[in-house]
Amino acid sequence: MADAENKVEETEEEHKPRIKPIIEAADSLSLGISMVVAVVMGVGIGYLLRNLTGIGWLFWVGVAIGIAAAILNVYKAYSKQYKVFEELAKQPRYAIKKQLEEDSDDDEDYGEKKY
Repeated sequence: MADAENKVEETEEEHKPRIKPIIEAADSLSLGISMVVAVVMGVGIGYLLRNLTGIGWLFWVGVAIGIAAAILNVYKAYSKQYKVFEELAKQPRYAIKKQLEEDSDDDEDYGEKKY
């Protein structure tokens, strides 16, 4: 029986995606590093294109591609964090906005005080 369990565990290990940890590690890189890498890669592409073709302005096309990739990285990170925020906002523990709206409905008048 123990041999069967070991075989099941071995087959599960074989079927686990091996690239997933790499993707998760790359995803957890800081935003600053990913921006720098994107720009450096764009500069490298531009340098390569300029050397291959001899056209000088292709270097600046590569730089523009790198900057666009860096901006895209910022947008993706923002979108991901916003989704996490939306999920937290749905939880009753963090639903402060709803609590404030309910409390403000109970108050009748903020005007003149009647003693």
